[in-house]
Amino acid sequence: MINDLWYKNAVVYCLSVATYMDANGDGIGDFKGLVRRLDYLQGLGITALWLMPFQPSPNRDDGYDVADYYGVDPRYGTLGDFVEFTHGCKQRGMRVLIDLVVNHTSDQHSWFRLACSDPKSKHRDWYVWSDAKPKNAETGMVFPGVQKSTWSYQKDARAYYFHRFYDFQPDLNTAHPDVQAEILKIMGFWLQLGVDGFRMDAVPFVIAKKGIGLKRPSEKYDMLRTFSEFLSWRKSGAIILGEANVVPKTDMAYFGDAGERLQMMFNFDVNQHLFYAMASGDCRPLMKAMNDTNPRPATAQWGLFLRNHDELDLGRLSEKQRQAVFTAFGPDKNMQLYNRGIRRRLAPMLQGDRRRLELAYSLMLTLPGTPVIRYGDEIGMGDNLDLPERNCARTPMQWSTEPQGGFTKSDKPILPVISDGAYAYSHVNVAQQRRDPNSLLNWMERMVRMRKEVPEIGWGDFTFLDTKSAKKRIARSRLSSSCFTNGVTMPSYVSTILQPIRRKCASSSPRPTLRTAPSSTYCQKSTAGPRKVAVIASSSKRTAIAGSASGASTISSNAPTIELPHIVFPAQKRSGAQPEVMPRIPHPFTGCFTSPGSLTTHDSHRNSTNLP
Repeated sequence: MINDLWYKNAVVYCLSVATYMDANGDGIGDFKGLVRRLDYLQGLGITALWLMPFQPSPNRDDGYDVADYYGVDPRYGTLGDFVEFTHGCKQRGMRVLIDLVVNHTSDQHSWFRLACSDPKSKHRDWYVWSDAKPKNAETGMVFPGVQKSTWSYQKDARAYYFHRFYDFQPDLNTAHPDVQAEILKIMGFWLQLGVDGFRMDAVPFVIAKKGIGLKRPSEKYDMLRTFSEFLSWRKSGAIILGEANVVPKTDMAYFGDAGERLQMMFNFDVNQHLFYAMASGDCRPLMKAMNDTNPRPATAQWGLFLRNHDELDLGRLSEKQRQAVFTAFGPDKNMQLYNRGIRRRLAPMLQGDRRRLELAYSLMLTLPGTPVIRYGDEIGMGDNLDLPERNCARTPMQWSTEPQGGFTKSDKPILPVISDGAYAYSHVNVAQQRRDPNSLLNWMERMVRMRKEVPEIGWGDFTFLDTKSAKKRIARSRLSSSCFTNGVTMPSYVSTILQPIRRKCASSSPRPTLRTAPSSTYCQKSTAGPRKVAVIASSSKRTAIAGSASGASTISSNAPTIELPHIVFPAQKRSGAQPEVMPRIPHPFTGCFTSPGSLTTHDSHRNSTNLP
């Protein structure tokens, strides 16, 4: 059982070595270049780096076709360069997670070549074979529309091999004891070189029983316990962050009843319903997803994200919900992928609207779990839809206005740097935004710092309050002591913040009524009638609390008022419907702005007097 729960309040940053920073000018990022950017990442507030695959590979799937688990691709450097990188991270207080891709190998891996060339080789059983093509070979593809089958013929082996992904990625027979032992050996090797954990790729497929004649899926969950126990034995605090896009009812099977399996998983259910909420203005499915995924062991944690290196997978939504998200964020066919997802970065999805980006990130940073940020999103990087499949959102990092965005001195980068349009490196880059105190980068840095100062979000629990609106809800914390403010229970430490305002209100005659300030920002509103919203608004000059938000009719004409700002909430325009001004709602802990009528706070067992 793990004792160091550092990941509960971490801020994870995902990057690809190949597209982050090139130090030797060959057009491909490398570890020496990455080491040069560690101070930037530390300044951003990142506490854990997640590296996409960097092992030797033919790179037909961006490194996820591994040809050697015990090396570094020569294009990125050497094992010595990797150790220098992990040492640099340790000096700056940052942990290192690396991708563990053990569901399949490259067809160029020596294991697969030996398995094909010699039927008696011990590696033959490390893969999944069939003498005849199975009847269900045209089902179960991960990449529908691109893949045509999950079984392909290998002429040297004179048999069909199973591949859940592309045909150049044969699946390992992970149920074989020798394969499991090799996986542990791989993990131990990288732990010894300074790694603090692994992002395990395609976990449901890793633990699934494979082969012909399977009538229904069968998972070997105890395999996860074996991996976790090995990590705990080899290195204290080492974790597995699992990629498992599964239904909520199976979450506990992956975590383990006592947290003895996976320490973290990505919360795909909340991610998909979060985008539906932003597209439709309806937060009820998001609330359900949060409640469905709330049960978990004390040591387990969710990884919360907006976008990652893959497409935005909408496979868990209904067809109607999925079409609503497509219409809002990826209406063109070339923006969609595999009939289930959107292959765009976040900024283009939100049309580059700074206010909408702040809303989305504020929501992610205040949801219960650990935030995971994709490289380039902190500056609002765009995508290149001319590139195939997922590569459109994997373009090189844009550092400056220098040629190739300061990524490389080569004229031929590994992928084209975005050089045209609103997201060109001449407009969107780190150097310019670092000099602008109002830039998205500096805003993100402040939000990350505030998020780290509030461990309650990562450690605590939450509950929802009914606001008498089908589309608006308030999530609040449940602490041992609380105060009652304008019809909504608020935590005791929030009450402490409000005491000066309460005294000011109590001493005024007539008593002040809070109202909203004029604004040009709008959102959709349910017609379910008045609602009550408890909200703290703070600025450098004042701190205030808002009560009823039902409209101007509640404002007394002769009473003093305390004005609050407003929020932009992107929503679909309806013909004949008038948009309504809604109060801007900063999170009481972080100052992050949440969706209208949705104030997210969190439980904690910490004593409120010991808060940072």
